[in-house]
Order: sequence, then C-alpha cells, then structure tokens
Amino acid sequence: MAPTEQARRNHEALFPGHVSTLAVTDPELIEYFDNFAFDEVLADSRLDARTRIMVQLAAMIACQALAEYRVMLGAALTTGVSPIQVKEIVYQAVPYVGMAKVFDFLHATNDVLTARGIDLPLPGQSTTTPDTRAARGLATQRQIIGDGAVDALYAGAPDDEQHIQRFLSANCFGDHYTRTGIDIPTRELLTFAMLVALGGCDPQVKGHVAANLHVGIDRTCLLDVLTQLIPYIGYPRTLNGLRALDAATAAPRR
Repeated sequence: MAPTEQARRNHEALFPGHVSTLAVTDPELIEYFDNFAFDEVLADSRLDARTRIMVQLAAMIACQALAEYRVMLGAALTTGVSPIQVKEIVYQAVPYVGMAKVFDFLHATNDVLTARGIDLPLPGQSTTTPDTRAARGLATQRQIIGDGAVDALYAGAPDDEQHIQRFLSANCFGDHYTRTGIDIPTRELLTFAMLVALGGCDPQVKGHVAANLHVGIDRTCLLDVLTQLIPYIGYPRTLNGLRALDAATAAPRR
C-alpha cells in the first residue's frame, strides 16, 4: 500500500524534501502510518495547521516522545509556529508534566532554535511580579474555570492542604496562564492535550474539558484535537479523553 497523494502532499508541507529513514527500513509501517496520520485523520479536521501541530507538540512532551518532538518541532517552525509560541508550549507543560520531564524538551527546543539562527533568550512574556502573581493568578483561574469551581476547591481543601490551592492559583495560573505569546483558549487546548497524553489524569481531563468550554472552545474543536492526537498517543488514552469529553458534553445521536 503506497502513500496516497494527499498523504504525500501533507507530509511534504510539513517536512519539505525529507525522506524518513524508516521509509527505507520499515516501508509497510510508514506507508500506512503516513496514510493514516497525514491523510485520513486530517480529512475532516477544522484545526488550522499551526494549532494542530501545537497540540501535538504538547502531547509529545507529556508522553515523553523526545525524538518525535524534535522532528515535529521543525515542522512547526516550517508552518509558521513562532519561536515564542514554541517556548510557551514548553513552559505551559511545566505545571502539568513537571520540570523533571520538561527539562530535556526545553534543551531540545533551545538546540533546534539555536541551529536555526534564533538568538536566545527570547523576549520575556511574563506579565506578573512576585507581588501580583497570586492575585492575578486567582483572577485568571476564576476566568478559566469559574468562580463557583474555584470557591469549591478552596472550601473543599482541609486546612493543611490550603497551600496547594494557593500554589495552583499563584504558580499554575499566576506564573503561566498570565503570560503573553499564547492566548488563554489556546493554553487550555494545550493543557487538554497534555493531560490526555499523560494518562492517569481522568479527573483533571474532565475538569479541563469544562475549562475549555468555559473559555469558548466547543465540543467539535476538542474532538478534533483528540482525533489529531490518535497517531501519536494511541487509542487507549484517546478513548479515555473521549469519555471525559462525552461526560461533559452531549454527543450528537442519529
């Protein structure tokens, strides 16, 4: 089964002139993978190319696919994802994936950007200070998940766990979601992709389905994101994400 013409065109748009070594050593696998990833799953997608690649990069960080991340990072830059957007994807991963897992991806990103002649550090995107991060973070958290949800988190936490809620507000939301470079709805899409790809985060996936809906991302877009992740994270984690999506939204029935 040879790659379809559409798969070849889509692949060439991302990787101009590149022929995978696996196409030589494992031609059967690459042929049907390329037909699936670069034709079939793209056929009905409404995501623009940059958003699609951004959520795929976020998922690759979460599932620790460093080699594939490097390859796809080149495609992201080719299709117009800016260096600042790339860095913001990596930074957004820190509170969800953890710095221990993000560390190698940060260095890989720096290597790729430097190899392309991009000077580091990039312009800063932070909008808070040590004095404002907690208040700004709490306000942003309320904007994303709603006043009632935030109040419930604080009210439901025992006294000896209140500091975790403060960390969520000031660090996760105050240090990260208040940054420029990527808007809040896109950050929520990235977070959704990361949590699905991580696995074992079903309550958090469900919570961020609700957060995406709250900031204006609809079911169709979230389903599209899940579809674009299938080739890279596999079916079990995708189906778990789909279950969370269906629990929060009404799936259309014929």
